Amino acid sequence: MSLLCRAVLSLRYIRVPMARNASTAFLIEDPKYSFLKDLGLKENNVGVFNGKWKANGEVIKSYSPANGKVIAEVQAGSAADYEACASAAQEAWHAWAELPAPARGEVVRQIGDALRENLQPLGKLVSLEMGKILPEAIGEVIEYIHVCDLALGLSRTLPGTVFPSERPGHVLIEKWNPLGVVGIITAFNFPVAVFGWNSAIAMVCGDATVWKPSETTPLVAVAVTKIVESVLQKNNIPGAIASLCVGGKGIGEKLVKDERMKLVSFTGSTTVGQQVGVEVQKRFGRHLLELGGNNAIIVNEDANLELFLSAALFACAGTAGQRCTTTRRLLIHKKLYSEVVSRLKKAYAGVVSRIGDPLLEETLIGPLHTPAAVDAYKKTVAEAVKLGGKIEFGGKIIEREGYFVEPTIITGLPHDSPIVKTECFAPIVYCIEIPDLETGIQYNNEVEQGLSSSLFTENLGDVFKWIGPHGSDCGIVNVNIPTNGAEVGGAFGGEKATGGGRECGSDSWKNYMRRATVTINYSGAIKLAQNIKFGDQ
Repeated sequence: MSLLCRAVLSLRYIRVPMARNASTAFLIEDPKYSFLKDLGLKENNVGVFNGKWKANGEVIKSYSPANGKVIAEVQAGSAADYEACASAAQEAWHAWAELPAPARGEVVRQIGDALRENLQPLGKLVSLEMGKILPEAIGEVIEYIHVCDLALGLSRTLPGTVFPSERPGHVLIEKWNPLGVVGIITAFNFPVAVFGWNSAIAMVCGDATVWKPSETTPLVAVAVTKIVESVLQKNNIPGAIASLCVGGKGIGEKLVKDERMKLVSFTGSTTVGQQVGVEVQKRFGRHLLELGGNNAIIVNEDANLELFLSAALFACAGTAGQRCTTTRRLLIHKKLYSEVVSRLKKAYAGVVSRIGDPLLEETLIGPLHTPAAVDAYKKTVAEAVKLGGKIEFGGKIIEREGYFVEPTIITGLPHDSPIVKTECFAPIVYCIEIPDLETGIQYNNEVEQGLSSSLFTENLGDVFKWIGPHGSDCGIVNVNIPTNGAEVGGAFGGEKATGGGRECGSDSWKNYMRRATVTINYSGAIKLAQNIKFGDQ
């Protein structure tokens, strides 16, 4: 991978000085954004909560990517503030873990209801601060609500197992207990949902949490924590079980190295995630890693093109390409290649006029999140052209207020081009011709990440080849749907350099609990397993 490619990739994750709108007026004072105060936000907000709101760190300005203006300020946490959060969470955990799981589930149910009551203002805040369009932002809050519903059911069905014992008068049991305090580090692109995946499940499992959100979406974190706090107060539950510490790299490093954090759930880059995994393993803690993705859709020879085209626009350009599950590569059968590229270009042309303010109803694509993301997009397009790629559509920064770029289609690059194998967190898709499904599967699997994938086909045999042992090596393997837009009932996560972590549904709850194998002897005599005789037994 070239140094430029690495630089482009790293821009997604490093903090760099950003050229912003010089105006000192806060958007929170504009009546247009009155929903901010409905969420309890002010011009100057405290970004640390451990049962009390108090912070001593630097002041962070939160910017709207749609216009580059300051929404409001958040005072981040200091090292001492983090220590207060971790200590309070550890102390609060003891009582929380003793509550019956159904009682914990009832608290999480109420959190879901409180989110429902704040659905519109919280969704609008996500749209304003992150930049995704309002339907997607509201959908993200709904995702947290759905996880609360899932967790409520889990609270009454957390399993234990009784195994047959080979010894007379013995019972062999598998027992699950709360893990302790869980550290949660989330990214900017899903500032509500990823916290919800972890928090709701961790809470019913009997864990406390310490949350370090992205520095660029601190207002969402404060607003969500206030909603959770209101439910905990109503139930006389210590607020520290849902602690918050807004901050930068230093806070993240302290959390990762903290032995009190029995599990660290990290969402972010493969590069940083690998460092997190190593640091947590050094102290024999648990880690749950949700890292990068370089996702592909295979358009098989027999694909339903109408179905594919209706999915492709959202898959490739939705959220301005800022989902970890965004489609980065289209692997198109040679018989369909020209038609697919032509029709996809027409579809893209139809949405350019609908790029804009994510809070407006007519908008389909919002801005990139930061000026650094725009720079990464620009450098990636330039590098692709330098390597022989052809810009079929887009490729330009939109000259207007905010951080807007054109969704981009690139052809002419080989499947193993370094730029194709590099994830750029922007709406850029590479179209690659394939002779058959086997080649498509090979190309799908050749990137270092293994998050999401999809095959469009009408052939049942090909479906089972795709989902089988020699098919996609991703954690998410779809058929006739986009690579993005997962439901909460299944486990979310990926293989290889995506980290191997699983969150949300299925048996992901096991990450948040510890397992004990228990043998109970009620026989009145000692009998060893495997018929071992020791001494005069």
